[in-house]
Amino acid sequence: MHIIRASEGNCTPERWDSMVAEDPGGHLLQTWSWADLKRLAGWQAERWYVERDGQVVCGAQVLYQHKGPLQFAYLPKGPFVVHDDSAALGALWRKLHQRCRQRLAISLKIEPEWENGDTAKVDWLQTNGFQVSPITIQPRRTIIVDLQQGESDILARMKSKWRYNISLSERRGVMAHEADADGMQTFYDLMRITAERDHFGIHSLAYYQRAYACFATQRRVQLLIAKYEGEPLAGLMVFAFNGQAWYLYGASSNQHRELMANHLLQWRAMQWAKSQGCHQYDLWGIAGSDNDSADQLKGVGQFKSGFGGRTVQYMGAYDKVYCVPAYRAWERYWRSRKAAFSASGIGG
Repeated sequence: MHIIRASEGNCTPERWDSMVAEDPGGHLLQTWSWADLKRLAGWQAERWYVERDGQVVCGAQVLYQHKGPLQFAYLPKGPFVVHDDSAALGALWRKLHQRCRQRLAISLKIEPEWENGDTAKVDWLQTNGFQVSPITIQPRRTIIVDLQQGESDILARMKSKWRYNISLSERRGVMAHEADADGMQTFYDLMRITAERDHFGIHSLAYYQRAYACFATQRRVQLLIAKYEGEPLAGLMVFAFNGQAWYLYGASSNQHRELMANHLLQWRAMQWAKSQGCHQYDLWGIAGSDNDSADQLKGVGQFKSGFGGRTVQYMGAYDKVYCVPAYRAWERYWRSRKAAFSASGIGG
């Protein structure tokens, strides 16, 4: 068994992503391009994988960000696991903990793509020194639409009002088209309108431009803009990787909301994802509970629930703490930052 660091000197981005994709659930946030995007926000990536008999068993991309002389370590939507090999996974964790200590990390936060209720995985995490974190970065609950059937079947699973709204939007002349990098300013203008209306924080224009550029070369992103008589009404960015699609960023204007442009855009995004060979479409983020009327994502969840997907809840975040006083200060920082972004369901 060998534990190998994947760096630019010995591993190409394509090779790394192909390893992640060997896990059927290998996630977009574990790709090389995601780390390139997060570099704009000051994160540095380190990648490790375990081989046994020449076969990749598991691996993880960890992001580090400086906090004064210390660092914060974060493993989003990982590790990826190709073979169920507890010894290999244990070796990976030991290496990650060693590196975190060497880099003076305050803590290591992980948010695996593991569904809630998997007690064996929870026990495993706790045995390896992780504790339940009060702070999640990515949404803990989401709605996933199955794209494996034909379009008529996908539409049939939607609420009737949602099908009607999609049809209404088309009949009334809303045009949803695929845009490229030149459309990013239009998208960002819509984002600013949405943020002001719904009171949440957004990334910079440069961030969204970088998000598009990082994934466009592999055809893993599509920017969609809906217009009515030439006026932009709504926009979204959808990402695809490893047979999965994610709706990460979306926005809308205050005009002509009766034309239901958002419903049409979501349907176009699903059609695009299906054309890319995706078997599921993740609507990315709903309220933590259906009964939590104070949650800013409750209204978003009501909109997303109409598209006929299943609600999925993940086990959330777990932390391995290395420096308790600094960890408490870091928690306070993340609480304030997360409050600014929570209403949007922004990914990472």
